[in-house]
Amino acid sequence: MSVGRIIETDADVAEGAAWLARQDDRLASALQATGPLPLRRRPDGFAQLLSAIVSQQVSTASARALWARLEEADATEPAAVQALSAEALRSLGLSRQKARYAHALAAAEIDFAALRSAPDQEVIRVLTGVTGIGVWTAEIYAMFSLGRADVFAPGDLALQEAARLLYDLPERPKERALRERAENWSPWRSVAARLLFAYYRVAKQRDGIT
Repeated sequence: MSVGRIIETDADVAEGAAWLARQDDRLASALQATGPLPLRRRPDGFAQLLSAIVSQQVSTASARALWARLEEADATEPAAVQALSAEALRSLGLSRQKARYAHALAAAEIDFAALRSAPDQEVIRVLTGVTGIGVWTAEIYAMFSLGRADVFAPGDLALQEAARLLYDLPERPKERALRERAENWSPWRSVAARLLFAYYRVAKQRDGIT
């Protein structure tokens, strides 16, 4: 099975945004409000997923501080994490739960190179098979670390709120409803996510959303 289109450049994002704007007047107005969308590509591999675990349910500043401690301890690779006890990881600032998740990820022996050519659903299946990695984290990884063009993360609250605002919905759409709506944005669902993330920031500045 083919992995489909991979987003590598700003031109890829612009192509997807133009396609979405042609399909949906609301998305066209959102694009007008946001201007050109960012590429938002990230590295792939163990450290990126470990960083996602570290960042769960903490502020951006706290996540940066925690990651800096792990880097200082050279604890950003599987063997190094496995060599540290739970107590040692906790001494670096990880909670008991996150230390368990870090050990689970280090022990999972994921073939990250193979994920680059695996179908989207296989990527999500492999990643969510690791304790501590949920569907949202797997979808974000597929979108931004692997550059998949047709993945969406409907469980994301910012995407839900952006959709509520853009489509004048009475409340934030639930994950299932937003996933169904996003089917209309295939084969560029990842660009639709970039557009909604960007629109959320614009609307937040304009309307004082918290």
